[in-house]
Amino acid sequence: MSLSETLSPARRAEARRLRANLARLVAARLFQAVVVALIVGIVGFAMMQALPGDAAYRIAAGRYGYDMVDAASAEAVRAQLGLDRPAWQALLLWIGHALTFDLGQSFVSGAPVLSEVGHQLGHSVELALASVLVALVVAVPLGTYAGLHPGGLFDRIASGGALVLRATPTFLIAVLLILIVAVELGLAPASGHGHGSHFILPALTLGLALASVLSRVVRNAVVEAVSSEAFRFARQKGLPLSVALRRHALRNAAVPVITYLGVQTALLLEGVVVVESVFSWPGIGHALTHAIFERDIPMVQGTALVLGLGFVLLSFLIDITCRFIDPRLAE
Repeated sequence: MSLSETLSPARRAEARRLRANLARLVAARLFQAVVVALIVGIVGFAMMQALPGDAAYRIAAGRYGYDMVDAASAEAVRAQLGLDRPAWQALLLWIGHALTFDLGQSFVSGAPVLSEVGHQLGHSVELALASVLVALVVAVPLGTYAGLHPGGLFDRIASGGALVLRATPTFLIAVLLILIVAVELGLAPASGHGHGSHFILPALTLGLALASVLSRVVRNAVVEAVSSEAFRFARQKGLPLSVALRRHALRNAAVPVITYLGVQTALLLEGVVVVESVFSWPGIGHALTHAIFERDIPMVQGTALVLGLGFVLLSFLIDITCRFIDPRLAE
């Protein structure tokens, strides 16, 4: 006898409903991925075409150096890469290749775009995960304590500190950390990649910026959770605070925290251009900046496409996680 046959009719109906909801969610995300791919490809291509200057000359300069570029080399690059074909034809050609998961080759290096983007994205993912870890270590205890004592002195100080930190530009946080931690104290290298110590300053920069708002999200979620009837009843029964929090508060508080953290993780991957440039981190943001400057159209389009689809994937994982934590969201 199978497992489904041992379930009651109500349980089987509930399982069918959950599978149907999951199928609808997957179909919606797949449709969203197709729309995102089309929009990102078209908009990215149009923006690169709208940039001033001669793309062939800029690409030739990226290949051979500005001192070695002349009109003949620019024309050779133009003919080789097909930059003289109509824009609509080049766009349709790129879309056709993208449908077969071929993002082309870099105009500058000649390497496959997919492998280049994968290599650079790996470094950015490592930095983003380290930054999220820093944010969790800082924000969860501070936000939880503030949520258990709303309106108190600690809550007001934490709110003011989060506001100041949030209003401070990321590059200024990076510079201050370099001056204090690297220059004055000598506790970490100011830039570079390849050693564990190189994670310290960029992860602190992004992690502190993320923790400023995450601590407030945790605080508000805890305030709402401890004001629920289930939590108050648990405390009236005599359960210790830590047990009541674990059983009746943290699970409900986790949904908005995970949602915010997931969205911010995607933004970290897409918006670390300044931090990667300051700390010479070989990530996707740093590479995208150089690709735009060098007019490397396949690299720009491929990078934007991967980031857009990554955001859709991360949103799907957030939905699944939140529905697992709180099955009521699947209704």
